[in-house]
This record gives sequence, structure tokens and C-alpha cells, in this order.
Amino acid sequence: MATKNRTEVTEFVLLGLSSRPEMQLVIFGTVLVMYLMAVLGNTLLIIVACSDPKLQTPMYFLLSQLSLIDISLTTITVPQMLVHTLSLNRTISYNRCMTQLFSFMAVGSMEVHVLGAMAFDRYVAICDPLRYSAIVSHNLCLRITLTSWVVVSLNSLLYSVLVTRLIFCGNQITHFFCDITPLLKLSCTRPVLNELLIFTEGVAVVVSPFFFILGSYVRIGVAIAHMHSVAALNKALSTCGSHILVVMFLFGSLVHMYLKPSSSYNLEQDRQVAIFYTLISPMLNPLIYSLRNQEVKGALWRLFRKPHLRKLLAWISSKQRMPAHLIRNKG
Repeated sequence: MATKNRTEVTEFVLLGLSSRPEMQLVIFGTVLVMYLMAVLGNTLLIIVACSDPKLQTPMYFLLSQLSLIDISLTTITVPQMLVHTLSLNRTISYNRCMTQLFSFMAVGSMEVHVLGAMAFDRYVAICDPLRYSAIVSHNLCLRITLTSWVVVSLNSLLYSVLVTRLIFCGNQITHFFCDITPLLKLSCTRPVLNELLIFTEGVAVVVSPFFFILGSYVRIGVAIAHMHSVAALNKALSTCGSHILVVMFLFGSLVHMYLKPSSSYNLEQDRQVAIFYTLISPMLNPLIYSLRNQEVKGALWRLFRKPHLRKLLAWISSKQRMPAHLIRNKG
């Protein structure tokens, strides 16, 4: 009987951010603009971090990884939501739903690990600056990144497999993508094993980096308190300020969404909170790191002053001023 009930659900219906027809165009336009800003902003940050010689450091390698994760996180969820917003058919197949669940959980968990690695980088840079080059290297950052990908992928695979073993009593998901909380809510029985996994293994994989970040900043705070140079103090605060903002923004929404029993889920509220860490946070991250970081702003200035880029911009400008028939002839 369990097998029969489970195989009956061959597709899910994603209800989106709102069921009100008059809001669909507003949601589509707003989300599209934010998505483009997130993708373009993070792409630009990756280009700057990879192309500028002055930014070839472990810190900016980790920052480029964070931007890559933000692009992936929004692309996993937002394009599908945009299509569904203007469509009467909001279905997603069972297999695609499980794939999206796995991908979102893996990439989302990876963001937490990268933020933890960035906290370690800042800790060494402030608390042990003389040995920074010896402790933090590109090779170490690469090993941390690859190891984290293996851990979060196995973690997400475990979650996804357990979700596929649930018996669903309906197929309407009160969300704009296949997330674990609304799927658990559709279960005919309380998913005790899944909840136990969230509060044990999930805490170890996702929440433990938060305590690592917290511990790092306690040590950083102690080091800053003993600084007698105003210049050194300002540099330390500016270095950590952007990272602290991103961490607070991300973990606040994650704790609200996932670290609670399924009986207390408020799906109407949760899908609105989810937009913060799937779209708003990825959109704001490049702004936070560029506006508060003099090195990134300097790299952006050098990038746009490059001759080949100026020639490209001039060429685009000249094409826009030309009559259409001249453009065709020159092409």
C-alpha cells in the first residue's frame, strides 16, 4: 500500500509566492530584475577576483567561490519560478523535484562552509598576520572547498533519499521550489526520521560552521580590543564588517526556516522568508563586498579602465548611434 501511494505522486504543483492573479506580473518583474542583478553582480565579482593580479589571494579565491555559489543558488530556483509565474501549468515532475531538492540543499549548505572558511581566513589575517602566508594558501583553500563539496553532497543525497521514501498525501507544494520543509509537510505521517536527521546530522553539517564562525570572531574581537593603532583597528573592522553582515543575514533566515519541527511550519510565511536567502542575499552579497571593500572598488576601476574594455564600450556606443542600415552594411 505504501508503495502504491508513493508511486501515485508522479508530479507536484508549485503554488509559487502568491496565488493572487493580479500579483503575478508584479512578482515576475520584481524577481526578474533581482535575479539579473544577482547574476550580473556576482559574475562581475568573479571576473574581478580572477583577473586582477592584486586580488590573487586566498581571501578573494573564497569570495569568488561564494559568488559562484550565489549564482548557482538563484539559478536552481528562480528561472523555474519565473516560468511558473506567467503559466497556468505549475507542475514539476517527481524526478525533477527530487533533483532540485538535492541541488538546492547541496549548494545552500556549501555557502555556509565557504563562509566558515572565510572566517578562518580573517581570523588568521588579524590574529596571526606574520604567519598568514604560511598558514593560509591557495592549496589549503582548494582542499577545504573540495572536501566541503564532498561532505555537503553526501549530506544532501541522504536527505533526498529519505524524502523519496515518504508517502505523500497530496502533491500541492506551498512554495516556489521543491524545498524539504513543504515536502515534509505533505507526508501522510510525521517524518520522525527526517526531523531527527535535521536536528542531528544537519546541525553537524550546517550549524557547526556557524559556531566555528562565532568562535573565530570571538578571538578576532579579543585581538581587536588589544589593538592600539587606530589604522589597524579600522582596517580590521572594515575587513570583517562585510562578512559579518552576510553571515547574520544568511543564518537568521536559515534558522527560522529549518531548525524547527514540522508541526510548527508556517508555509505561507516560510516561502516569503525563503526569498531572502534564495534571491535577496545573493543579490546583496556582491554589493556588500564591493561597496565596503576598497580593494574590490580599486579592481573594478582598473577593470573598466582597461583599453580593450574601453574599445568594446566605444564600439557598442557607436553601434547604438548608427542607423540600422549602416550597421547591417558594416556587419
